[in-house]
Amino acid sequence: MRTTEVTARVSTKAQLVLPKRIREKLGINPGDLVRFVERDGAVVIERLEREPAEDPFALFDEWSSAADAEAYGDL
Repeated sequence: MRTTEVTARVSTKAQLVLPKRIREKLGINPGDLVRFVERDGAVVIERLEREPAEDPFALFDEWSSAADAEAYGDL
């Protein structure tokens, strides 16, 4: 197992910026959820998959056909 080490500073508000290298490796984007899991004295950061219900536009799948794009594309 390869070990990668990067550092980040915790702000006065206890905020932590994930380094770009880690965000890219885990595929973390603004608005994504992450989970911190304590395992054997270490903390693991995991990216959580978004639930389809969390996407407000997921409810409108029936309006995303090619016919809809043609009919309403100019609006």
